[in-house]
Amino acid sequence: MKKILQIALILVAWCGNPLFADEAGPERATAVNAELASRFAQLALDCVHREYPNKIAHVLNSDADSGTPSQLHPVFYGCFDWHSSVHGHWLLLRLLRLAPEIGLPQQKQDEIVTALNQSFNAQAIVTEVAYFEAENRGSYERPYGMAWFLQLTTELREWDDPRAAAWLETLLPLEAVIVSQITSWLPNLAYAIRLGTHNQSMFAFGLMLDWAREAGDEQMSALIIERSLAFHSEDRNCPLNYEPSGEDFLSPCLMEADLMRRILNRQAFSEWLAGFMPGIPRDGRGDWLAIGIVMDPTDGKLVHLDGVNLSRAWNLENIAMALPEDDDRRPALLAAAKLHAEAGIANVSAEHYEGSHWLASFATYLVTGRGKP
Repeated sequence: MKKILQIALILVAWCGNPLFADEAGPERATAVNAELASRFAQLALDCVHREYPNKIAHVLNSDADSGTPSQLHPVFYGCFDWHSSVHGHWLLLRLLRLAPEIGLPQQKQDEIVTALNQSFNAQAIVTEVAYFEAENRGSYERPYGMAWFLQLTTELREWDDPRAAAWLETLLPLEAVIVSQITSWLPNLAYAIRLGTHNQSMFAFGLMLDWAREAGDEQMSALIIERSLAFHSEDRNCPLNYEPSGEDFLSPCLMEADLMRRILNRQAFSEWLAGFMPGIPRDGRGDWLAIGIVMDPTDGKLVHLDGVNLSRAWNLENIAMALPEDDDRRPALLAAAKLHAEAGIANVSAEHYEGSHWLASFATYLVTGRGKP
C-alpha cells in the first residue's frame, strides 16, 4: 500500500500541481493561493473559540485551581489544547498579514480581525500570565507551546501595521514571562531532546532563535546557538531510515538540519550536512524518503503522521535553499519536499477534529514559507 501511494504521488508531481511553483523557481518549491488560504483560515476560525473537546495539561496546586479551559486560559482555550490554540491564532495572523499578496477575501479578513480582537485583550492576558507564573508551572508548554507563542509575537513584530502593534502590546507581558522561563531553562538543558513530538528541542530552538533575532534578544540568541552547537555540531549519520515512528509529527533528523542551517554559514552547513545526512541522493529523485502513512485519521495520535509530512516538506525545502545554488543535492531535497507537501496538504480537512484543529497551522507554515532562509 505504501509503495502504491508513493508511485501515485510521484505521478501527481510529474503532472504538475497548482500549489507548487516550478522546481527551478528562484526561491521555493511551494506557494499559497487564495482558495487554500481561505480554507486554512476557516479551520482556525472554527476552533480558536471552540472550548470542547479539550485536553488540559494542568498542574493543580489546590482545589482553587479547578476550572474550565476558558477560565484557566481566557485567551488560548480553543483548538483542543493550549499550543494548538496559539498556533491557530498565529495562522490567522499570518494569513491576515499576507492578505494583499494572496488575495484573501475581505470578508475572511474581517472575520480574522474580529477573532483576534476577541482573543487579544489585556485582562485576559493578565490571567494567562498568572497561570504561567504560578507554582509548579515552570515547564508548562515547554518547549513546544512556548516556541509557537514566540512565533506568534515574531509575526507581530515583523508586521508594520497599527493592529499588529496593538496586539503585540497586549501580548508583551506573557512574552516576557515565557522568555524568562526559557532563558532559565536553557543553561540547565544537558542533552538535546531528540523526539518526534512536542518535547523535541530542535524544532523549538529554531522558532525561538527566529524570535530572538527579530526581537534583538542577544542573550536568547547566544544561549540557543551555544546549546545547538554543543548538542549537534559533531552529529553524524543521522538514522533517517528509523523515521517516522508511529506518532511523529516532527522529524528528529530533518528538524536538526533545519536548525543548523539557521546557525552555520552556507559553506559550513553544506559540509556539516554531508556528514550528518550522507545519503541524500544526487540524482534529483524525490522518492528516497518514504511518506508517512495515516491508517486512521480519527485517532489523535496516528494523525500526527499527516503533520510529519508537512513539517518534513518545509524542512527539506529550507535545507535545499540553505545549500550553495550549484549543490547537486538540492533537486532531490526539493523533489522530496513536493511529495511530502502534496501528501500532507491533501489531508488537511474539516472532516475529523483530531486533525482539523492543528494541521492547517503546519500547512500554513509550509505554503507561506514562514521559516525559509
